[in-house]
Amino acid sequence: MNSMRLMNISFTIIGFMLLALVEFGFGQGIAPSAPPPSNDGTTIDQGIAYVLLLVALALTYLVH
Repeated sequence: MNSMRLMNISFTIIGFMLLALVEFGFGQGIAPSAPPPSNDGTTIDQGIAYVLLLVALALTYLVH
Protein backbone atom coordinates (compact mmCIF):
# COMPACT_ATOMS: atom_id res chain seq x y z
CA MET A 1 0.00 0.00 0.00
CA ASN A 2 2.85 2.34 0.82
CA SER A 3 4.50 1.81 -2.58
CA MET A 4 1.18 2.50 -4.32
CA ARG A 5 0.86 5.83 -2.51
CA LEU A 6 4.47 6.76 -3.34
CA MET A 7 3.90 5.92 -7.00
CA ASN A 8 0.71 8.00 -7.04
CA ILE A 9 2.51 11.01 -5.56
CA SER A 10 5.43 10.68 -7.98
CA PHE A 11 3.08 10.46 -10.98
CA THR A 12 1.27 13.55 -9.73
CA ILE A 13 4.53 15.50 -9.41
CA ILE A 14 5.74 14.35 -12.84
CA GLY A 15 2.35 15.28 -14.32
CA PHE A 16 2.54 18.81 -12.92
CA MET A 17 6.09 19.19 -14.22
CA LEU A 18 5.05 18.10 -17.71
CA LEU A 19 2.05 20.42 -17.56
CA ALA A 20 4.35 23.33 -16.68
CA LEU A 21 6.65 22.48 -19.61
CA VAL A 22 3.71 22.37 -22.01
CA GLU A 23 2.51 25.76 -20.77
CA PHE A 24 5.93 27.28 -21.54
CA GLY A 25 5.33 26.38 -25.19
CA PHE A 26 2.48 28.89 -25.35
CA GLY A 27 4.68 31.83 -24.37
CA GLN A 28 5.62 34.79 -26.49
CA GLY A 29 5.77 34.03 -30.20
CA ILE A 30 8.60 34.83 -32.54
CA ALA A 31 8.71 38.48 -33.51
CA PRO A 32 8.65 39.26 -37.23
CA SER A 33 12.03 40.07 -38.69
CA ALA A 34 12.91 43.70 -39.19
CA PRO A 35 13.09 45.06 -42.74
CA PRO A 36 16.59 45.44 -44.15
CA PRO A 37 18.14 48.84 -43.46
CA SER A 38 17.82 51.41 -46.19
CA ASN A 39 20.86 52.83 -47.91
CA ASP A 40 22.04 55.75 -45.80
CA GLY A 41 24.96 56.72 -47.98
CA THR A 42 27.68 54.80 -46.16
CA THR A 43 28.00 52.33 -49.04
CA ILE A 44 28.56 55.15 -51.50
CA ASP A 45 31.11 56.78 -49.17
CA GLN A 46 32.95 53.50 -48.81
CA GLY A 47 33.03 53.05 -52.60
CA ILE A 48 34.47 56.55 -53.06
CA ALA A 49 37.07 55.84 -50.39
CA TYR A 50 38.17 52.65 -52.18
CA VAL A 51 38.48 54.50 -55.50
CA LEU A 52 40.56 57.26 -53.88
CA LEU A 53 42.72 54.63 -52.22
CA LEU A 54 43.38 52.94 -55.57
CA VAL A 55 44.18 56.31 -57.19
CA ALA A 56 46.66 57.11 -54.41
CA LEU A 57 48.21 53.65 -54.78
CA ALA A 58 48.56 54.10 -58.55
CA LEU A 59 50.10 57.58 -58.15
CA THR A 60 52.56 56.28 -55.58
CA TYR A 61 53.55 53.46 -57.93
CA LEU A 62 54.01 55.84 -60.87
CA VAL A 63 56.07 58.37 -58.87
CA HIS A 64 58.52 55.75 -57.66
